[in-house]
Amino acid sequence: MPKTLVVYLMSEPETPELAATAVEAGADVVELGFPFSDPLADGPVIRRAAERALSRGMRTRACLECLADVRARVGATPLIPMTYASLLEAYGWERFAADAQAAGATSLIVADLPAGERPELRRVQLVAPTSTDQRIALAARETDGWLYLVTLTGTTGVRVELSSSLGALAERARTLGPGVPLYAGFGISTPEQAREAADLTDGVVVGSRALLAAEEGTQALRDYVRSLRDALDA
Repeated sequence: MPKTLVVYLMSEPETPELAATAVEAGADVVELGFPFSDPLADGPVIRRAAERALSRGMRTRACLECLADVRARVGATPLIPMTYASLLEAYGWERFAADAQAAGATSLIVADLPAGERPELRRVQLVAPTSTDQRIALAARETDGWLYLVTLTGTTGVRVELSSSLGALAERARTLGPGVPLYAGFGISTPEQAREAADLTDGVVVGSRALLAAEEGTQALRDYVRSLRDALDA
């Protein structure tokens, strides 16, 4: 089975063009960061990108407009806004879900909203190596489309090696959520790490390293995403 490649980009004015480039280079899903001032799950690269986006006026409405622009450029490619519960609380939970869907969102990721809370909000659930079996089973039942495996206990960011915790987490998730696709993220940076993670799961999510490539321009992002695609397809 082909492995799924999810590429994370921060919502900024250049993002629609960057997202189209990522899809052309082989991304199957685009995750769009909606910047938040206190992103607890994110490491320095994504934090810096969020701060930059906020300084450029990328509030929720502007991010939704960015999402709509991305949708217009990438056809049917799944698009998933990723943000934090405080943003939805301020904007309005139902209003955000409706407006995101109208703008072209396929699903949502709310990084700090645990499974079991607001079950009416369909979203991709996250589980980590520290998650209990009960929590993993609940997340697998409630998740929208796929289960996001956080490979490590810590924040996002570029890592030298793939976390050794992923194998055991993937095995538990397959047992507790049979049939649910598993995509691994956090700390996956190189084509080699992507291939290693995909050997254990159904796909990978790449964020910090993709943002660094995007900062260098469309060609750098194209080359980087293509290197990941080639590794996953090898």
